[in-house]
This record gives sequence, structure tokens and C-alpha cells, in this order.
Amino acid sequence: MRLTIFALAAVLLTSPALADGLRDGSHDFDWEYGDWTTHIHRLQHPLTGSTTWVDYDGTTKIHRFWDGKAHMVELDVSGPAGRIEGISVRLYNPTSHQWSLNFANSKVGAFGTPTVGEFKNGRGEFYDYEEVGGRMILVRNVWSDITPTSGHFEQAFSADGGKSWEVNWIATDTRIKQETGAK
Repeated sequence: MRLTIFALAAVLLTSPALADGLRDGSHDFDWEYGDWTTHIHRLQHPLTGSTTWVDYDGTTKIHRFWDGKAHMVELDVSGPAGRIEGISVRLYNPTSHQWSLNFANSKVGAFGTPTVGEFKNGRGEFYDYEEVGGRMILVRNVWSDITPTSGHFEQAFSADGGKSWEVNWIATDTRIKQETGAK
């Protein structure tokens, strides 16, 4: 029994949990740094009853700052509905142990409302309220199915406070293989 208590204490003391009981998530996005091919499947007119989807293909480049506590995402995709150029700045808050995700696209030229959240059990969930079609709606961003060479992202809107969700943006990323020995 005494050995079990010491083993448990050793695990707790060396785990990423912090003194305040919150998990240190400052490296949750480390898997993503580098260059990716991106396929986006986007609902053309969310929250209208539309079922018309458009597809885009291109690249995503992730740059790391502050030992992983911040990074910038460059998105450049094109498809039959046009081109999307976007930038996301992700910042880790060491007090709340959460990330804020701040997105801007080249058509608007300003950051929107940040989504805020964290990873639990390999799944990242981030939320905010935004105005869409003249009304405030709940927005959810989810990262899942993360491997060293792929990742899945979905954005969904809820017009009823989270009782139901309409997925409107699905991104599948595949890591671009780095050439070994390249300088």
C-alpha cells in the first residue's frame, strides 16, 4: 500500500498538472508546427437551411513562437468558390491554461472574436459568440483525430445556445514531408 501511494505521488508530481489543479496545455498545438496540405469542405450558406458545400485545396503553414506558447497559422486555399487567405494567431494564457484563437482573412483585414478553449484527452474544443446573419450565435471549433502526419478540424454554429450544431467548415490537414538533408 505504501509503495502504491509513493508511486501515485511520483506520477502526480511529474505530470503536466499544475499546483492549482489545472493542466499545463502550453504545448497542445506542438503536433501542428510545420507545413501541411489542406482540404477544406465549407457549407456555403450556414444557418439558412442550405446543403450546398464547396471545396478548397491548398496549404497551411504553422510558425512557432515563445517556446510553443504562441504560433501563427497561414492558410492559403483555392477552389471553385474562390480563394481564402487567412491568418490565425494562437496564444496560450498561462493563468487560465487556455488558448485564444484569433482569425483574420484577407477580405476583412481584421481579427474577429477569439475562440477560447483547451485540449482534453487529445481533443481541442474552443468557443465564442459571434454575429452571423444579424444574430448572435454560439461558435464551436474542434480539433480531433490528431496524428504526427494528419489532423482534423471542424467549425460548427449553434443558433439555439448549444442544443444543436450545424457543422459548416471541415478541414483535413496532411503533413508535407520534409526532405532529409535539405539545407
